[in-house]
Amino acid sequence: MAMKKLFSRDIWKNLYVLQSIGKESRRFSTAASAPLSTENETQTNKPTSTKSDDIPTQYRFIYPEFLPDPVQEHRNFLREKLERMDMIARRTIVEIPEFYVGSILAVNYTDPHTPGKKSRFVGICIQRQGCGLRANFTLRNVIDHQGIEIIFHIYDPAIQKVECLRLERRLDDELVYLRDAPNEYSTFPVDMEMELLPEGSPVPLNKTIVPLKAGSWIRKWEQKGLKGISYDYDKLTRKRKMKMKMNEKPWEPYDLMKIYRETIPEEEQQTIFSEIFMKLHSLEVSRKKLQRKRSFVRPKKQG
Repeated sequence: MAMKKLFSRDIWKNLYVLQSIGKESRRFSTAASAPLSTENETQTNKPTSTKSDDIPTQYRFIYPEFLPDPVQEHRNFLREKLERMDMIARRTIVEIPEFYVGSILAVNYTDPHTPGKKSRFVGICIQRQGCGLRANFTLRNVIDHQGIEIIFHIYDPAIQKVECLRLERRLDDELVYLRDAPNEYSTFPVDMEMELLPEGSPVPLNKTIVPLKAGSWIRKWEQKGLKGISYDYDKLTRKRKMKMKMNEKPWEPYDLMKIYRETIPEEEQQTIFSEIFMKLHSLEVSRKKLQRKRSFVRPKKQG
């Protein structure tokens, strides 16, 4: 009898270990590795929590700074949660609209060196990086034939107002190559008016191909695999052509482990956005109400 009890205990321990390993593997699995399910399976295997179903899928593109650093050595779950609370509190004070790399923004910020202690800069977003309170974006504009770039931290207390004058995306994730392009592709009027899109319309994709200047560039753009640039391949040196062929990596889009290490799993994204979904949604609703009030003009009595 004693041997049977010991044998049964070992079986239950092994089963518990296997169950825990299975849960952990499902927790850190990516969306690409998840098997496709049929309609019947989705109806029968619906998750118990309804919050994850209500979260829009585009939230990870609209609010990328809420996702933490994918490098595990830089993770601290308590700090990340406190940062998300501070970020939402900052958004209740300053409106931060939806924007992408390629959108044209106008930022009003305090500047102690200007006469009115306030300044406004208009430019195209050429880069967006960082996460949490360290998230930032770079605006570029050409003023008086001189290229000017300013890096703004999204949650900087010096920022008073952020306006998205033209909401659009580009073919590449960053537009730093505009530094090596003609000035006309980075020139925007300082008094540019806001271009409104119909409510519910998708974000337009700008498929402009930017020609690069001849000569030396700040980076070797031919090795980056960019879609939005054009250049004269014949003018490249023989050495640069050889390096371009050597650095080609056509297998990278199919490297699932590389994608897994550089991104946050979809399950963890759902848990993060489920914590802040209601607050972000209420901010969006209140912002839309204010926009409708501003657009409505009360008719005046005639005579």
